[in-house]
Amino acid sequence: MTLADKKVVIILTSHDQLGDTGEKTGFWLEEFAAPYYVLLDAGVNITLASPAGGQPPIDGKSELADFQTDATRRFDRDTRAQQVLANTVKLSEISSEEYDAVFYPGGHGPLWDLVDNRDSLALISAFNREQKPVATVCHASAALLNVKDEGGDFYIRGRSVTGFSNSEEDAVQLTQVVPYLLEDELKARGGDYQKVEDWAPFVVQDGTLITGQNPASSEMVAQALLKSL
Repeated sequence: MTLADKKVVIILTSHDQLGDTGEKTGFWLEEFAAPYYVLLDAGVNITLASPAGGQPPIDGKSELADFQTDATRRFDRDTRAQQVLANTVKLSEISSEEYDAVFYPGGHGPLWDLVDNRDSLALISAFNREQKPVATVCHASAALLNVKDEGGDFYIRGRSVTGFSNSEEDAVQLTQVVPYLLEDELKARGGDYQKVEDWAPFVVQDGTLITGQNPASSEMVAQALLKSL
């Protein structure tokens, strides 16, 4: 299997405000770093994009010692990756025709700016039509919520899907802060929402749609995406 001619776009949040708490949020470092290196090491061509372009906000909590992994430590030493991340392409400039798959890392940011982003919705719709893999992990499953298929129905209706669970949101004490509970909204749009116990790795694949429940699932999502390519 040669992946050198495969192109994947990773779409990160540009949103850095945690509701009206005055605290910062963004993307979760591990959920970007682990998949980034899985894809990079396999020889995949990677483009990073975000709604605003430039440096996407990293959730400061994800840089705390408790949440470091081999992938995040590798990123901390990788000046080239840091430079690429600091210069993400504007999401509006991304065309599905140029890529073989799309991946969305989580963190709380996507709950705000990727749920209704027109460029993101159009991109996922196009990938769906073209039967190309769409992968999300944790809160980034919010990017799937308002995507419609050609018949005007929700893209996730009847599909197996996962994302950050209500009990996990409760565990991080943000149930009253987030604009909505992801598990509830995935179910509300007809998704066949599945989960395992809090913080355990869990990935669901339904055709070209690949979703992971939480940060522990990010590497498995990337491995499933590689197999799909």
